[in-house]
Formats: sequence, C-alpha cells, structure tokens
Amino acid sequence: MTQAGTTTPNGSYASVRQYAAGIVGTARVDPLAGVRLLFPALLAGAAFIVLFAQPIALLVRDWWSLPEAGHGLLLAPLAVWLAWKAGIRGDARGNVGLGLGMLALAVVIRYMAGLAAELFTMRASVVLALGGLTVYHFGFRQLLRWWLPFLLIGLSIPLPELVTQALALPLQFKASQLGAALLRTRDIPVLLTGNVIRIPGHELFVTEACSGLRSLTALLSLAVLMGGLMLRLPLVRVLLVALAIPIAIAINGVRVFLTGFLVYFVDPSLGTGFMHMTEGWLLFVVSFVCIAAITWLAAVVERRWTSRGQLVEVADA
Repeated sequence: MTQAGTTTPNGSYASVRQYAAGIVGTARVDPLAGVRLLFPALLAGAAFIVLFAQPIALLVRDWWSLPEAGHGLLLAPLAVWLAWKAGIRGDARGNVGLGLGMLALAVVIRYMAGLAAELFTMRASVVLALGGLTVYHFGFRQLLRWWLPFLLIGLSIPLPELVTQALALPLQFKASQLGAALLRTRDIPVLLTGNVIRIPGHELFVTEACSGLRSLTALLSLAVLMGGLMLRLPLVRVLLVALAIPIAIAINGVRVFLTGFLVYFVDPSLGTGFMHMTEGWLLFVVSFVCIAAITWLAAVVERRWTSRGQLVEVADA
C-alpha cells in the first residue's frame, strides 16, 4: 500500500521520478491535496538543512581538503544516484512514529556532539537523520532497499583522529615488515627497527602517510560498492570486504619494497617526490584490479551455485 493520493494507476512506483510525477499529477487535479502532500516534505527538508547545515559543510570541507577523506567526493554523489536508480518500493508507506524517533535522536546526537566538538558523531547524525526522513515518508523497508547508498554515505565520513592514529601505527609496522622481507629476497642487506628500514647507504622511514590507511579506506569502499552491485549473497559480500584488508596491506608492502629497491639499485631520488606518488597511484590501480577480478570471479561462482540449486529444486519437484 502507499500513502493516500500518491499512487499511480498501477499502484506502484518503479522510480523516484514516477513518485514525483504522481505527486505533481495529484496537485494538478486537486491543489489542496497536493499542498497536503508537499508541505510535510518541504517542511522536513527545510528543517533538515537548518539543523544539519554545519556538519554537512564541515564534511564537504574535509572531502575537499583532506587526502584521506577525498573519496567522499565520489561516494556521496554515487550514493544519491544509486538511491535514484533503486527507486521507491511499490508498497512504500511511511512509519511516522519510528521516523520521528530517529529524527529526534539524530538532532540530540548532533547538538551533543557539537558541544563536545566530536566531529565524527556529529557527521554520523546526518546519516541517521536521512534515515529518519526515509522511514518517516516511505517506511523502514525503503531504508532496507537503500542500504547501499546509506552505507556509502557512512563510509564517506572520515574516521576520528584517535582511530586513525591507532590504526596507522600497526599498518606502518606491517608494511615495514613485509617490505623488508621482500628486500631480503633480492639479497639486499636490511636492518628493520620498528617502521625504519635501513639499507646500505640509505634509511627508509615508513611514515603515517605511507601506512596504507588511505588506500585501505578506499578499497573497503570499493569492495562494498562492487559487492552491492554485482553480488547477491550477503556472506559473499562480507567475504569480499574482508579480502580488501589483506590486499591493501600486501600492496602497501610491495610499495615499500619497490621504493627500497629503486633507492638501492637505481637512484635515491626515486624514493621521494613525483615518482614516489606515481608508484603509489599505479599500485592502487593494481589493488583496484585485484578487487574487480575477485568480484567477477565471486559473481561467476555465485551464479553457477544459484543455478545448480535451482536445477536441484526442479529435479526434486
């Protein structure tokens, strides 16, 4: 069922455009009914902008200025497009009580986090408020229909600095260990101390920027996106996201190895500047290809598994 006055002739909506067209059509036939339909949505939109303008502005600023948050510039528009493509359920019916509860909780979290100057929680309240608006107008099942767009928006929020610092150091150590091990396979004398790799005549320091945390965040987002678009089974999607972690760590270790190899055998200047950045981008493309290949393979296996299961059911019948 749908809200009164907003149904199409066949009683369902295949897209957001059809839903909007239904409201416009109702307004043309009965202007008063159109006002009753549009006014709550316009009021909710205006209140959302007023209440959450600051965290949204801060989030966009960080997307633009912080390298580790730059993927948000891609994820946020992509999430909007995916929500538009998924459309609105034919049986969409707003849950006013739950929606208002989520909105009230989001407002409380937003202002409490603002008083505590806790940016991550304040930005997360924006996602909760969007979820509340969705539930209020279209119901909880519509929120489930839009799980991928909401998850992508959540992944676009930069992690708190306390979390990034806690994750960066272990990743630095892991990259240093893997890079040193690979250098030893090329008969290069290596002395590893924490995240400092010493080779004859040179000292390589694996900094926080080289920890691989940025590429890990981007790969996790990529795995979530590709899993949501190309895979059907939740377990397979979770496994794909889990595989993104060792892939990111391994690729970063290879980057440390290549840096040491080029510095030792070719030219010390290759360990810094443009070449070092280019090397990082090329290896990120390699990791992207790895995730894409694993997703494709998982999709093939998943389709064959599903088709075999259907054949067994037909044979049993």
